[in-house]
Amino acid sequence: MSYIEVLKNIKKNKIAPVYFLYGSENYFIENIKKEIIGSVLGQDKENLSVYDLEEIPIQEVISDVETYPFFGEKKLVIATNPVFLKSKPDKLPFDHDLESVGRYVENPVDYSVLVIIAPYEKLDERKKVSKLLKKHATVANCEPIKEKDIASWIESLINQWNITIDSEAYEVIENELSTNLQLLEQELTKFALFVGENGHVTKDIVESLISHTSNSSSLRLVDAVIARDLHRALSIYKDLEKMNEEPIALIGLLAFQFRTILRVKLLRQKGYSQFQMQKQLGVHPYVVKIAMSRERKFTVEKLQSIMDKLTETDAIMKQGKMEKQLAFELLLYELIRVS
Repeated sequence: MSYIEVLKNIKKNKIAPVYFLYGSENYFIENIKKEIIGSVLGQDKENLSVYDLEEIPIQEVISDVETYPFFGEKKLVIATNPVFLKSKPDKLPFDHDLESVGRYVENPVDYSVLVIIAPYEKLDERKKVSKLLKKHATVANCEPIKEKDIASWIESLINQWNITIDSEAYEVIENELSTNLQLLEQELTKFALFVGENGHVTKDIVESLISHTSNSSSLRLVDAVIARDLHRALSIYKDLEKMNEEPIALIGLLAFQFRTILRVKLLRQKGYSQFQMQKQLGVHPYVVKIAMSRERKFTVEKLQSIMDKLTETDAIMKQGKMEKQLAFELLLYELIRVS
């Protein structure tokens, strides 16, 4: 089942005896875990047990699940890091009795809820224990959402709040927050509370209320450089200063953005598709998408010149040859002059 489907059932108090959460999107995992804890135990956490399967064998966890709760009607047992589901399991000083898992998920007790969390990108689907979990447990796919699904994800959150949103405002939200699902939900909640039920969110509202991350602000800095807008670049820099971002760290963020643009440009010249670039660079698809929209505005020579200036300023700061804030402001001037 999808993350949203599992979450909906939990909120309706339709609790399964066994949950299997897999995937590397921590935001999904934590949300489901929080809802299960609230639904099964409420405020009473005495019947909650949490185990790390890199430290405790699974048979001990199953033994706890099968033990009747001392207080209350239900107990909740959460087991994380089931390394035995990996293709190449980590070596541990003990053995996991996987038969005990199979026996339990086929015939779970009615007074306990077991949650197994595998925060991995890949599982070994061929293993018997993997097949049994997927067959008998309520399975929640907690893999990161794909770029093509970001729009529908934002749309579902907007619908939950019963608000409408300008296409331009949507663009700002997607550019700023789409790779951070937790922040995305927090910000959309903020906009919804601001406009109220049946309200309409405009671009001006988003730009005035949105919380800029250091990464998204580095993207805005790149945009300001491309637009040759020194005033806006300095304004964004001042915002980042308020977020306690160090100038040296900002050079690192800018270097990442421009290095990605340069690499995407070189790969595009070789005929790589967007998907091939993403695999080659090992970054989020959204990062490649943004870089592709920017690379046309630079020549390879200009990008190399920008990287040289970033390296020079980094060295100047680290060697203490100039006050960091002044050096960074001069860097912005130089980058805009080069671009």
